This record gives sequence, structure tokens and C-alpha cells, in this order.
Amino acid sequence: MKKWVLVTLIMTVINFMLPQSIYAYGWGFKKGHDHQPPDVGTYGDLLKQYGGYYIDDSEEKNIYLTFDNGYEAGYTAGILDVLQEEQVPATFFVTGHYVRSEPELIKRMVAEGHLLGNHSYHHPDSTGLTKPDFEKELTDLDRAVEKITGIDKLQYFRPPGGTFNEDTIKWASELGYIHVFWSLAFVDWHSEQKKGWESAYQQVEKQLHPGAIILLHTVSEDNAKALVHMIKTFREQGYTFKSLDDLVIQDYLPDPLNH
Repeated sequence: MKKWVLVTLIMTVINFMLPQSIYAYGWGFKKGHDHQPPDVGTYGDLLKQYGGYYIDDSEEKNIYLTFDNGYEAGYTAGILDVLQEEQVPATFFVTGHYVRSEPELIKRMVAEGHLLGNHSYHHPDSTGLTKPDFEKELTDLDRAVEKITGIDKLQYFRPPGGTFNEDTIKWASELGYIHVFWSLAFVDWHSEQKKGWESAYQQVEKQLHPGAIILLHTVSEDNAKALVHMIKTFREQGYTFKSLDDLVIQDYLPDPLNH
């Protein structure tokens, strides 16, 4: 009996010391074809429960460009040049390292009308954090951005590596952040693996669908060179590039058919 009491006590202490989030999901989906959105299974319901997004489900031909910025590889200025010339909004999810090392690019993003998103300060696996540590990751990034831009709080959060669970989505929501995943992406973060801009363009084009939230990484030279081709061609196909703010606002506007 004493042995079982000791085992129970040890397990209780271990459970108390472990982070509250001990299970993890990786954002993923079954890719759609013929301009159809992907199948995300139950992930979509969980995200919607806490006010998050991975797609614009209005079925309108809208596109939302999002970039993850963990470090700078020399291509972001060119990407910003294209976005400015084509008058296309984007959201840049940044880390603490990026904010510290590239303050002028951060300022330029804001000055040219783009949104900044919170990608955490140290880019950890969010599901391995306690709630206080999770909050600190997000607020520390906000404080770093505020020092450069004056923006005191970022609205959108994208977890590093797309790793999440119900706890982390709930915590972010309680802290006032909106989770933003994606409905279109491909392996583009290996900066040394260059396949040419045509490859990047084709990867996006074959998955494109109305309401796509596209994830791209700014460390890819292929993406930087493909961007102008994507914008021009997709516009010719009837698509409109919009900001994440447009997506969120439309959900808060009254439905004119119900009035």
C-alpha cells in the first residue's frame, strides 16, 4: 500500500510540474484540386470555436497574402517593392529576432500599409509552454514592435511551425489575439533549395482557390521572384488581393439580407 501511495505522490508532483499543454497538433490538411479549398477536418471546427481563421469561406475570389519572417535573407525589400508597385496588402508574421535585426524593414511594412502579425518572440513550440510563458512570448514580441512602430498590440497570431492545441488557441483568444493559419502553402523555407520562380508560382497556382490565405516565407528567392507573376496572373483570373483586416471586418458587418 505504501508503494502505491508513493507512486501516486510522485505522479502528482510530475503532473503539476509539467506544462499544461502536453499534446500537440501540427496544422495540416488534404490539398484541394480544381480551385477547391483543402479539407482540414476537425481542425477547422476547433479554430472557428475560438474565432480563428485559415480561409475566407465566403466563396468570393479573394486572396490574402501572409509571410512568415523569422530572419532576413535579403529578399523582403524586393517583396515590399512588388507589393507597393502592385498596391497589394500583406501580413508579415514576425519574431523577436526579426524585429531586433530589421527595424527599418518593420517600419517600412507599417508605413506602406501592411499588417504585422505576432509569430512569438523566441519562436518556440507553443504547446510546450505554460500559460504564463505563452503569454510572455506574445507580449514580449508586442513590446518589441511597439518600441519601433508605436503599435501597442498586434491583432493576429500564427504559432511557430503551425503547432497548436486547444489550450494554446484558447489562451491566445483570451489574450485578445486571433489565430491565423493558412489554406495554401508549400515547402519554401529552405533558402538553399532554389528551384526557380516558375516552381514557386506553379506550387501556388495548382492549389489556388477562392478565399485562400497563402503562407509564404520571405527567405525564398523563388517566392520573391514569383510574386509579381502571381499577382498579375491571379488578378487576370478574377481574384482580388485583400488584407486580413478585410476578412475579419466582414464577419462583424450585418448581413444585408437579414435586415
